[in-house]
Amino acid sequence: MRMRVFYFFVVMMPSLGLTAQNMDDVEITVEQVRADYYVLKGAGGNIGLLVSDGESLMIDAQFAPLSARLLDAIDHISPELPSYLVNTHWHGDHTGGNGNFADAGIKIVAQEEVRTRLSEKQFIRAFSREVPPSPENYWPTVTFADSMTLTVGSETVVLVHPTDAGHTDGDGIIYCVQNDVLHMGDLYFQGKYPYVDLSTGGSVDGLIAGVQRALLLVGEDTRIVPGHGKVTGGAALREYVEVLQDCRDIVSAMMKQGMTLEQIKEAKPLSEYDAQYGTGFIKPDAWIDTIYTDLSR
Repeated sequence: MRMRVFYFFVVMMPSLGLTAQNMDDVEITVEQVRADYYVLKGAGGNIGLLVSDGESLMIDAQFAPLSARLLDAIDHISPELPSYLVNTHWHGDHTGGNGNFADAGIKIVAQEEVRTRLSEKQFIRAFSREVPPSPENYWPTVTFADSMTLTVGSETVVLVHPTDAGHTDGDGIIYCVQNDVLHMGDLYFQGKYPYVDLSTGGSVDGLIAGVQRALLLVGEDTRIVPGHGKVTGGAALREYVEVLQDCRDIVSAMMKQGMTLEQIKEAKPLSEYDAQYGTGFIKPDAWIDTIYTDLSR
């Protein structure tokens, strides 16, 4: 492979509480999902890589200290630097490497609210964390409101903002038409309760609606890449959204009975799902808190 050398400045988002030191042992793994589509995993959200006829596009950027390793992994797949980096939303585990990739000459693309969130101070209620504005080289330079289409080699890539408020207010899903791969970002926490960032425009109903809209693109053989977890097909995504709907409806019914948040938590109403879905980043009580807080607004 042709050697590409870039000098990266490690700029961490203070809210993440991470340093370059604890990224040292992260290994980048590569899974080939289709002839032209790969998923790279390290720390943070899953990265998608489309390679078609000498051109390439990557989806999400993980953390800044991993950028050199990610580019090395990409170089072993394709000798050409990706033309585009598409962010699925603004959170640092998906945009932390933006500045490094932008400095390497890759154009950043995202839904327009991603640029707003990265360029302004944010506060994440769930973690009581203030997030300062990111440096300007982190910001997308190409944005879209509802949808846009890119051509990468012989591949048609459709970017869609599936709902006004889902995981965040700037979610984007990416569908590679010829390869029949749908990259969902954090609208899809595979097999786990999702994190809904209520502080930056997310909502439970919006996330459910976003997944339902994404399912309109899913055929029998479509491969679906979650923001976190394993690549699946449509059956797993349909099960996921059905679980989310049922959880919402259960908590909503208890709220209508006048039960408080603590009473609902103590009753453990989602126990049939907790053994699987409650073992991820978002635990059962945190998921109930999200639903309760969102429905109370």
